[in-house]
Amino acid sequence: MSNSYFPRWRLADDAEPGVIIAPDERLSWPKNVAMGAQHVVAMFGSTVLAPLLMGFDPNVAILMSGIGTLIFFLFVGGRVPSYLGSSFAFIGGVIAVTGYAGGGANANIGVALGAIIACGLAYTLIGVLVWIANGRAGGGANWIDALMPPVVTGAVVAVIGLNLAPIAAKGAMGASGFDSAMAIVTILCVGGIAVYTKGMVQRLLILVGLILACVVYAIFANGMGLGKPMDFSAVSAAAWFGLPHFAAPVFKAEAMGLIVPVAIILVAENLGHVKAVSAMTGQDLDRYLGRAFVGDGVATMVSGAVGGTGVTTYAENIGVMAVTRIYSTLVFVIAALIAIVLGFSPKFGALIQTIPAPVLGGMSVVVFGLIAIAGARIWVVNQVDFSDNRNLIVAAVTLVLGAGDFTVKLGNFTLGGIGTATFGAIILYALLRRKK
Repeated sequence: MSNSYFPRWRLADDAEPGVIIAPDERLSWPKNVAMGAQHVVAMFGSTVLAPLLMGFDPNVAILMSGIGTLIFFLFVGGRVPSYLGSSFAFIGGVIAVTGYAGGGANANIGVALGAIIACGLAYTLIGVLVWIANGRAGGGANWIDALMPPVVTGAVVAVIGLNLAPIAAKGAMGASGFDSAMAIVTILCVGGIAVYTKGMVQRLLILVGLILACVVYAIFANGMGLGKPMDFSAVSAAAWFGLPHFAAPVFKAEAMGLIVPVAIILVAENLGHVKAVSAMTGQDLDRYLGRAFVGDGVATMVSGAVGGTGVTTYAENIGVMAVTRIYSTLVFVIAALIAIVLGFSPKFGALIQTIPAPVLGGMSVVVFGLIAIAGARIWVVNQVDFSDNRNLIVAAVTLVLGAGDFTVKLGNFTLGGIGTATFGAIILYALLRRKK
C-alpha cells in the first residue's frame, strides 16, 4: 500500500471474472463510470425515502449525499470504500422535534437541522478521539467495543425502529380504506421483491418495490378513479437544472438533546462498515476508523447546514461491493459526482414528490420494521448471551424506554425516548459490568 496520503490506484487486471479489485486499484474509466452509476442506483431508494419521511427536500438530500461522500473520501485519503446516504436513525428525532405529520415540506425543518449539526459535531469529536487513539498502542476501536458492545448497539438500533412504529402505523392507515389498502399493497410489493427475486433486483428491493407500488397505485387511482390521482403536472413544468430548496439551521437545546444521541448509532454503523469491508478485502482498515468517523461527522454537519439530512455509510453499497467484489474507492467518487448532478435537477425532485402518501405509509412500515430487526440481527450475529442477566436487563430496559418514548426534562432541556434509551443502555451496561 502506498505511503502517500492517497493511493496511486494502479490499474487492476479484471480479465478474470470474480477477481477482487482492491480499494487502491482501479478499473478502466468506462467501467468505473458504470460501477459508479450502479452504486447510485443502490443508494437511491433509501436516500430519497428518508427525506420524504421527514419532510426534507429530496434534491438537497441527494446533492449532499454526493458531497458528503466526497468529504468522507478526502478524510480517509481514498482508503475506505464507502457511500454516504440519508440516515434513517434521525427520522424519529426529527419528527419528534418538528411535529411533522407528513404531506409536503417540513415547516419546522430549521430546528431539526440545528440538532443534526450538533449530532455531527458530537460524532466528529468521537472520531477525533479514536483518530488520536489509533496512533497509540491498542488502537482506537477497543474502547468503543468496551463502551458499546453488541448488546448495547443492538438494543439502541432496535429502539430507533420501535420508537417510529406509531408514526408508521398512522401513515399506513391514511384517510380512507383505499389508502390503507394501498399501504398493504406497498408492503406486499416490497416483500415480494425481497423473497421472489434474485441478484441486483433483490438488493434494490426498496427502489423496485417503491416503483411497483406507484404503478399499482396509478392503475387504481388514475385509471379507475378509486383514490387521489398522481399528478405529474409539476414534473412537466419543472426545469431540468436549477438550485434545490436550501434551508438554514435553528439551534434549540431541546431538539439537540433528542437528536445528538443518534451519534452513537452512526458510530456503530460506521464501525460495522469498516470491519465488514476489512473482512471482504482482506485489508486491515481499522487504522482509518477515526478518520472515517470524522469524515462522516463533518459530512453530516455540512449537510445539516444547508437543509440536508444526516448521513451515514450505506449497507446497500456494501452489498453491491460484496456481489461485484469491486472495492475501488475511485468508483465512489464517480457515484458522488452523478448524485451531485441529480441534486441540481428540479425535474428529478418534482418526480419524487409525486409518490402517493399511502405508498410512503406502507414503505414506512417496512423500513422502520427493518431498522428494529437490524438491532436484533446485531444480537444474533454477535451471539449475545441472554442467559447473562446483565445483557438481559440492559436490552429489556433499553427497549421499553425507547418504545415507550420515556422523556426526561431538566429545566429547559428535554431528552426524548431515543436519547434516554441510548444513554441508559451505555450507563446501565457500565454499572452492571462487574458481577457479584
